[in-house]
Amino acid sequence: MKLIPILLKELEQEAAITRKMLAIVPNDKYDWRPHEKSMSICQLTTHIAELPSWVAMVLTTTELDFATIPYEPEIVENTTDLLALFEKSYAEGKAALEKATEEDLLPIWTLRNAEQIYSATPRHEFVRTCYNQTTHHRAQLGVFLRLLNIPIPGSYGPSADDPKM
Repeated sequence: MKLIPILLKELEQEAAITRKMLAIVPNDKYDWRPHEKSMSICQLTTHIAELPSWVAMVLTTTELDFATIPYEPEIVENTTDLLALFEKSYAEGKAALEKATEEDLLPIWTLRNAEQIYSATPRHEFVRTCYNQTTHHRAQLGVFLRLLNIPIPGSYGPSADDPKM
């Protein structure tokens, strides 16, 4: 069984869901957060929009060390910019997967902060971790939007806001 076609299909499916969620973020709520420990909507959605590009990073590097490469998110100020960032990130991730070989998926890839290792797994596993992170943070965004009374689109089926429900 070949992993790259499976990973490409999943990336495409998740991108469609993510695109719907990002598209409904109101421009006037980018600074809002539901709790002092929560990210703002801007921080959360920027991270979601950038995650597909992590696929390219995983396939072209051996590790990410936050001690030497601190996270510096792109600056987005509105939903148009957010969607443009997402499309750029998605294109990067998809292109890297399309260019990869099955053998490229096997080496260990490490996520760390100096000596603290968060993960050291084969690349194909960390690509799936990127997808899982997208799903996780997209669910967080759904809660944020629900608290703001914004109807939520369906993900893997209809949502409670779907008129057919």
